[in-house]
Amino acid sequence: MSIADDVVAEIFRDDKDIPVVLTKVIKQRLGISIGEFSERSGIPTSTIYKILSGERDPNLRTFRMIIDTIKKIEGGYKDKKKRIIAVVGSRGVLDWIEKDMIQVGEEFFQIKEYAVTGIEEAIIEAIKAERDGASALVCAPIVSSTVEKVVNIPVATIKPRSSVTRAIESVAKKMGAP
Repeated sequence: MSIADDVVAEIFRDDKDIPVVLTKVIKQRLGISIGEFSERSGIPTSTIYKILSGERDPNLRTFRMIIDTIKKIEGGYKDKKKRIIAVVGSRGVLDWIEKDMIQVGEEFFQIKEYAVTGIEEAIIEAIKAERDGASALVCAPIVSSTVEKVVNIPVATIKPRSSVTRAIESVAKKMGAP
């Protein structure tokens, strides 16, 4: 199902709020700014902001323009050679990923998530990701050196510096530190 199909289904079949659905699609799934979406659609930025804030519902003509723009942008992704970057991690790590697609320079990369609960599972999912066509892989430091030995694609390691520091501070407070 395409992104445009998802939008229509969520709004009409699932009765989700238009502002919530469109905000998620424009900012996360398409990964573009409201200004860029406005330029591509021909809809004034102020109108889009009013729709996204819930101040105004789009009329049928505007809604068609929104859906057509989503289709064009999505089609542009499909026209370009799209490669996959796999992210292997716990559900907690994967929940921080905000986009399905990322653009670096002129190239588009689809982000595909592989949820795991242990080290062995992470290694298995890394191999599966490569078999699924991933061009590169991102994983936790505890498995990255092993994963690099069993796959033939680039591997990057997640380095959660700030979250580790916050966790240490949190546990210190629980122990009674000021």
